[in-house]
Amino acid sequence: MEIRKVGVVGLGTMGAGIAQVSVQSGFDTVGHEISEELGERGRATIERYLSRGVEKGRLVAAERDAALGRLTLTTELADLADCDLVIEAVLEELELKRQTFAELDRLTRPDAVLATNTSALSVAEIADATERPERVVGMHFFNPAPVLPLVEVVRAPRSSDEAVDAAYAWAERAGKQPVRCNDTPGFIVNRILIPLLNDCVRVLDEAGVEPEAMDKAMTNGAGWPLGPCALIDLIGIDVHVHASEALHGKLGEARMAPPERLTQMQREGRLGRKTGHGFYSY
Repeated sequence: MEIRKVGVVGLGTMGAGIAQVSVQSGFDTVGHEISEELGERGRATIERYLSRGVEKGRLVAAERDAALGRLTLTTELADLADCDLVIEAVLEELELKRQTFAELDRLTRPDAVLATNTSALSVAEIADATERPERVVGMHFFNPAPVLPLVEVVRAPRSSDEAVDAAYAWAERAGKQPVRCNDTPGFIVNRILIPLLNDCVRVLDEAGVEPEAMDKAMTNGAGWPLGPCALIDLIGIDVHVHASEALHGKLGEARMAPPERLTQMQREGRLGRKTGHGFYSY
């Protein structure tokens, strides 16, 4: 199956990044949001990052304009009916995703591939909300989606080979480095990274280490390109806590549970870069 037209449901941080990847790769893309205001905000984010690329010489103005010209905005899911691939990037709430997929299943063509960008929820539980779970896969992009090359292409128990192969092939055509994996808690990266980051946060208090020292230790001693505290700030404390809770709920391992320091930061609204303050001030 060749994918020519792409839909993206949700144009927040991840959705806007995924839509940018799609239009920059030459695909006509329909971006869906629940209001025109949120849709325009997502489009403005894409335009801002494309313009930054022009300023830095990574693309020319004509390429930016052509990419933006491939983006269409809508508030109606029915406008995604003729898409070959629809990638969902709504909030990380299982029932919301299930409702979205049930409606997409009803509106899109029987051969369309429906993909969820979830980072921690079960693809199978999302797919079970549809009449055709064989065409549902996971496509987990990493933030920022236009920059980080990895896409985890996730096979749920009832995903068809055709759907998985089509999603994988599209990710390659979009310039990404996809990897296949089964639908397990945390997939590949988060299954390893989340408990490791939680360990780093616990060491801050147990060993009396400052965030700057922790990041210095891990970048210089372990070769990490970005320290754990700076990475959690980039991810968002709330996003990390949610993923930790989801993994802990599925696996029950103590290392998966979010440290108290992070849940306290979340309660205080110190969510990292998005709020201007987390472990660091921005």
